[in-house]
Amino acid sequence: MKKQKQHEETTENIQDNLQAETVETPQNEETNESNQSTDKIEDLTQKCIDLNDKNLRLMAEFDNYRKRTIKERSDLIKTAGENILGNMLPLVDDFERGLKAMKTSEDVVAVKEGVELIYNKFVAFLLQNGIKAIPTENENFDTDLHEAITTFPAPSEEMKGKIVDCVSKGYTLNEKVIRFSKVVVGE
Repeated sequence: MKKQKQHEETTENIQDNLQAETVETPQNEETNESNQSTDKIEDLTQKCIDLNDKNLRLMAEFDNYRKRTIKERSDLIKTAGENILGNMLPLVDDFERGLKAMKTSEDVVAVKEGVELIYNKFVAFLLQNGIKAIPTENENFDTDLHEAITTFPAPSEEMKGKIVDCVSKGYTLNEKVIRFSKVVVGE
């Protein structure tokens, strides 16, 4: 009987141990899951912090880029005409010499030739910078290029709808109208 009792006690101990292990195993799994969840939360928190940092840096870079481009644009606007105006200075010098020559010269033909040279030089300068006169003589009236000041009876049937006279020349800058020609149109 003793042996049987010992056997029963041993069996009970083994069963108790198994139950204890079975009960402990879920607790260990819960602890492991809890640790894993905590680790995941920490990883996700770190990723969130990293992404927030990257986002802030990107926003700061973009803001710096925006400020830099605004400054460059304003500098460009301030100095855009510098090159053209610098190239016009020799024309001003020519005009000053021409005015001085008009005061002292008695040769009207020479002064007239000098003014024509300065005018031709100025027109060449405008052409070099993309400014062209809009043709008007015997041209058809075009509202994209011309501004009709008035109409006038056409001297002939072919002149109807054409430009009879140009009051003020028009100009284009690189194919864009910067001043319309003011014209008289035949009707």
